[in-house]
Amino acid sequence: MNQQLDKRFVKLILRLQSLSRGHREFMTATLVAVCVVLLHFTGLLQSLELAALDQFFRLRPDESPEQRITIVAIDETSINAVGSWPIPDTNIAQLLQKLNVHKPRAIGLDIYRDLPGKPGSQQLPNAYKSMPNLIGIELLAKDKNKNFNVSPPLGLNQEQVGFNNVLYDLDGKVRRSLLYWHVDNQVHESFALKLSLLYLKSKDITPTKAKSNPEYLQLGKAAFTRFEANDGAYVRADAGGYQILTNFPKPKCQSSSGEFCHFSQVSMKDVLANKVKENLIKDRIILIGSTAPSLQDFVFIPYSSSLMGTAKPVPGIQLQAYFISELISAALQGRSLLKVWPDLVEYLWIFIWSYLGAVTTWRIRYTIISLLSILVSCFGLTLSAYLAFLSGWWIPLIPSLVSFGSSAILITSHIAHSQQESKRSKEFLHDVINTIPDPIFVKNQQHQWIVLNQAYCEFIGYPNELLIEKSDYDFFSKDEADVFRQQDEVVFRTQQPQEHEEEFTNADGQTYQIATKRSLHKDAAGNLFLVGVIRDITQRKLNEQHLKRTADELFRSNNELKLKQDHLRYLAYHDPLTGLSNRKFFAEQLYESLHWAQQYNLLLGLLFIDLDGFKQINDTLGHEMGDRLLITIAERLSNSLRASDTVSRLGGDEFTVILRAIPNVQTAAKVAKKILSSINKPILLDGDTIQVSASIGISIYPDNSQDSETLMEQADAAMYRAKHLGKNRYEFA
Repeated sequence: MNQQLDKRFVKLILRLQSLSRGHREFMTATLVAVCVVLLHFTGLLQSLELAALDQFFRLRPDESPEQRITIVAIDETSINAVGSWPIPDTNIAQLLQKLNVHKPRAIGLDIYRDLPGKPGSQQLPNAYKSMPNLIGIELLAKDKNKNFNVSPPLGLNQEQVGFNNVLYDLDGKVRRSLLYWHVDNQVHESFALKLSLLYLKSKDITPTKAKSNPEYLQLGKAAFTRFEANDGAYVRADAGGYQILTNFPKPKCQSSSGEFCHFSQVSMKDVLANKVKENLIKDRIILIGSTAPSLQDFVFIPYSSSLMGTAKPVPGIQLQAYFISELISAALQGRSLLKVWPDLVEYLWIFIWSYLGAVTTWRIRYTIISLLSILVSCFGLTLSAYLAFLSGWWIPLIPSLVSFGSSAILITSHIAHSQQESKRSKEFLHDVINTIPDPIFVKNQQHQWIVLNQAYCEFIGYPNELLIEKSDYDFFSKDEADVFRQQDEVVFRTQQPQEHEEEFTNADGQTYQIATKRSLHKDAAGNLFLVGVIRDITQRKLNEQHLKRTADELFRSNNELKLKQDHLRYLAYHDPLTGLSNRKFFAEQLYESLHWAQQYNLLLGLLFIDLDGFKQINDTLGHEMGDRLLITIAERLSNSLRASDTVSRLGGDEFTVILRAIPNVQTAAKVAKKILSSINKPILLDGDTIQVSASIGISIYPDNSQDSETLMEQADAAMYRAKHLGKNRYEFA
């Protein structure tokens, strides 16, 4: 019964699988990032992202005061002083002439004057002609059938006219500037661009094509990147004409006249009354336009918004001042323009913050620390986006915050679910393992015991309450704990069952040999638990050691016997003096070689060798010197033959050689010559130089005979014939 429960338990562990922690974080981050990008494509995040951009504009520090632009405001006081609207041409002409006296760099008339405003209808065109630095304004129709247009002032040539088309976002604010517009294949320049080019002309700066992209406008130090339909937070925006994202300047106010005091401003009434200082007009760009609330020429820009309260618009003439200031500052000082990242870089940025949200929440399990980390990360993201904005980069803030927060929420939900499932799994595991008599432990991924059965506690000698949420290092020696940790890591890494034999010491100091089978259990939430089942194998290991010692003793006895047998066999088949094979071995080898040659139809050579004058050397120098001579001759014979040939000593100074598988008779002759040459070489023994020769007889199978005895007799006879014919030679049978 217990074995069946054990098997079912292991099967349950093997079937429960889930993603690892790293994969879970990556998949969560990827899923959230994809969803956020899809939300961005639908435009649902556009308003929030634009609102965040507006707050960045409001928070940016003040810049140097703008000394190049002065606004001549047609306010309520000026209208009341004139007494009518539209202002008569006489008053406009008088205003222009009084301004021109102080030699401004350029004058921009931001008033529609497509119809004469009597009286003075002829006086105003005359003023136009005398002022080449004057730029008027017109309104271009995008579609002749649906949009109206306003013609330029009467009397101004087309080179002195710029269009006033303003681009509004979905929330009604202006965040883009239109530089060029094509109507009927004719290029028109904006009112702000016309005035900027007039001012920059005196600085020898003219529009050219940008080096980075010939389709972009280059003015001095700045290349103006053309706005695309999906730049930044925009989704499928109208990108007609040559648009740029406006990096609204924030020049420091020099007076306390109001919240939007970003440019020097005088009233039309004061100019007509000669109450304006010359330094506010000379060498400046003068913008003439309405600021009167009754005329309702107002627009909303990023500076209009605030975190609390209603948005406050700015006059249209001030919007033109922002456009002109940005163009001139970028061209002259290289002031940063507002740029965006490529789409792929923005997507990667969103994914990175999505991944950080998942990692931060997953790896910091403590609620308060996790919450503080999330708040710090959100602040860091916002600060990074703000610093990038100050450098001229508009990077996605809201999508990144949404992806970071969504990942954190998903992981938090997963952790809560995981903890609940972990609690259920512990209860289930505790119920199961207590039914099994073998010692069983369950560890979490931090290698802490979380569930132990009674058998395990009794086996190691510590109570359950003391062991729970502790690790091996708290109760075992470091060497033993290192082994347990290493085996645990293998199972966690491979997620495959493992069984290892280990050694541990219990609370009483007794050392046991154990076999531990480790496997993983994964619950529905993906929590990993390592389950170990222990068997005491101490007695089995003792028996194995006893058997091993017995086997070693038997092996040593058998090995010694084999060595003795090998030595006896060597003595039976080898000459004890020279180490060459003896007569018995020679006879067996000759018989086998003849059988092999007969089977494969091959030639075989048999050489009988007898030393010449060996008896005389033996008698004169002694038997010891004779033995040493025979040893030297044996070595020379062995070195003169192939590995497949066999050289033997029959006794005394007689040797035989079996030449296997020779191609022809001449091969035997060549071997005989080689042997004679080797033997003839002088031999130095104890200071004495000895030189001997040999006589060789050769018989060939099957030419001379097909049986061994006849071949031996014929080779022996041929050897004696060689001796009678003069020695130191060979003869064939």
